[in-house]
Amino acid sequence: MAVKVLERKPLTWLERTCFPQILGGLRVTFRNLVRPKVTLEYPDQRPVIPAGFRGVPTLTRSTDGREKCVACQLCEFVCPAKAIRITPGELDADAPNAHVEKFSARFEIDMLRCIYCGLCQETCPEDAIHLQKQYSTSGFTRADFCFDKQKLLDLGGILPDRNHKWERGTGRKTD
Repeated sequence: MAVKVLERKPLTWLERTCFPQILGGLRVTFRNLVRPKVTLEYPDQRPVIPAGFRGVPTLTRSTDGREKCVACQLCEFVCPAKAIRITPGELDADAPNAHVEKFSARFEIDMLRCIYCGLCQETCPEDAIHLQKQYSTSGFTRADFCFDKQKLLDLGGILPDRNHKWERGTGRKTD
């Protein structure tokens, strides 16, 4: 098989001086000088968060300070990334919420595995998990991104109950 050699045409004097390339670069620079600034000075300026944004999943408390999670483990089973780990525990008979069958003794979410799909929030029957509008989490080690129960409760805060079935005398789980 014969190899065909392509001959290049010689460069002109103007092309050898690189003036067209320099002028093209300057044209881009001057065009960007007159454009409005689009850079945000983070963290002083924050971007606008869209309405359907799904951020960090967190645990919430009710207005009376009770943890809403009853360790039903639905969020753990539905999580496609297997980022949630729950260890259920039994409540003492003399506890204020003794009429609730279980509570989460250990609740962990590995944020490096979480894909922020929102399935945990959708399946939670107690409204215990909410996806916050927080979009930036930082840490220095992998262990910093494994959020335990206390950190999740601190991030989640207090949300009012939509249903009052766990309160004594109002609903299914009564004395």
